[in-house]
Amino acid sequence: MRHTISVLVENTFGVLTRVAGMFSGRGYNIDSLNVAPTHDPEKSRMTIVTRGDDATVEQIVRQLYKLVNVLEITDFREHEYIDRELVLVKVKANAKNRSEVMQITDIFRAKIVDVQSKTMTIEVTGNETKVNKFIGLMDNFGIIELTRTGKVALERT
Repeated sequence: MRHTISVLVENTFGVLTRVAGMFSGRGYNIDSLNVAPTHDPEKSRMTIVTRGDDATVEQIVRQLYKLVNVLEITDFREHEYIDRELVLVKVKANAKNRSEVMQITDIFRAKIVDVQSKTMTIEVTGNETKVNKFIGLMDNFGIIELTRTGKVALERT
């Protein structure tokens, strides 16, 4: 089962290496990892998506708390949260299918960020379900290139 964990850390050299090392050293996989500074430049937030049963996630949380620069952990199994992901996808778009690509983009409230003679690059944001459905539809046109940020999440309060 997939789980999302938010880790607030000190924004210092080596923190990412220690967190990633903890995962690899214990044989846990990271499905996605997003790291960026918060409004406080001395802190960063890591959003980690991993797989495992409840006992595995509890063990991951316990191990993360042992790391020196970890300030706070939110295990989203226990809290309601809002999550989003950003995807840039470059699709084949010629004169025949360009309007259909634009219609689907509009329906998903996505944004066309680049248009070339044979391709279009589209930015889509949303939860994982929305993003995956959009990618599935764009796959029909021929995806040339795709990149995903990974999930970011905040607790609802």
